[in-house]
Amino acid sequence: MKGYLFLETGDWFEGEWFGAEVEQSGEVVFQTGMTGYQEVITDPSYAGQIVNFTYPLIGNYGINTIDDQSIRPQVAGVIVAELCKEPSHPQYNQTFEQVLAKYQIPGLSGIDTRELTKLIRKHGSLRGMISKTLDSSLLADWKRKLELQEQDDQQFSRINLLPLVDQVSTRIPLFYPNQGPHVVVIDYGAKFSIIDSLKSLGCSVTVVPYNYPVKEILKLNPDGILLSNGPGDPKELTPLLPEIKKLVTSFPTLGICLGHQLLALSFGADTEKLPFGHRGVNHPVINLETNQVWMTSQNHGYVVNDESLKKTDFVVTHQNVNDQSVEGMKHRFLPIQSVQFHPEAHPGPIEAFEIFKTFVQLCSVEKGVKQYAQIS
Repeated sequence: MKGYLFLETGDWFEGEWFGAEVEQSGEVVFQTGMTGYQEVITDPSYAGQIVNFTYPLIGNYGINTIDDQSIRPQVAGVIVAELCKEPSHPQYNQTFEQVLAKYQIPGLSGIDTRELTKLIRKHGSLRGMISKTLDSSLLADWKRKLELQEQDDQQFSRINLLPLVDQVSTRIPLFYPNQGPHVVVIDYGAKFSIIDSLKSLGCSVTVVPYNYPVKEILKLNPDGILLSNGPGDPKELTPLLPEIKKLVTSFPTLGICLGHQLLALSFGADTEKLPFGHRGVNHPVINLETNQVWMTSQNHGYVVNDESLKKTDFVVTHQNVNDQSVEGMKHRFLPIQSVQFHPEAHPGPIEAFEIFKTFVQLCSVEKGVKQYAQIS
């Protein structure tokens, strides 16, 4: 069956439909990784987005039971150049197409994904719709909705962005016992690999909803706080910033991706939207303290404004080599650090994992201080 991708610019692409036979709209973004499509479609940070894969062949090693980053795929739709329907890998148990169909996600293959990427790079982030037909009335209705949204950006944000975090966050606290320090993960859309990384370093982990009250978190007696990744504009969570600041000034804290941006906002800095975001597994980042360059995995459309950090007690620790955007920061006086990239994704493959080790060491010190206080 033929299918079509329409963009708000008026450009459109024709392809072969696969996955669920449902029409879907969302922000069209491109992802440049050569592998990792399973991790991409299950990453909660991609919620509400139609992902355009620039690598020409997707689905060639299938879908397995161990690489999911959440309980189900989170993307709104996918665009590929060529779909592999007969994967080859000893761990695969489903095809890429079967998983999309199961979770009601549409896809298009046979698209010139590089031309689509050029359009996104030219115009910036674009809204798009995957449609079954070239129905002019349907397109007109969609364009009218976009125009109404543009007339009231705040309304558009409330309708389309805040529910994404609410949609992907856990509803109840989840506890993973271990022998080491206790880390509370504030779940804005946390990837499974973040939790697994903490557990691998011996941490007990409690995952709580994104809007869980501080007074309830304090009852959990944490040794550290991790603000997770997640979808959407960080400013849509502005009402939560006072609670975030109150919490992170009391414990060692690590922020990742959206969590990094929320830390900056809670201390008075600003964030801004990138033209077309950073999404891939080969983004070079320099550690300004050591001059080491790491290859990092990234998935974000917003960044912390560098100039705005100068009025805070944060200093930039990591910088994107390509566009010099802020990739990491730490507080001058408090044990708070954050990064824009994903140290748990192992693109280096293990160099950025030091971020987790440093954080867990701080949490271990906090735990030791508490135990000493109890003995005294």
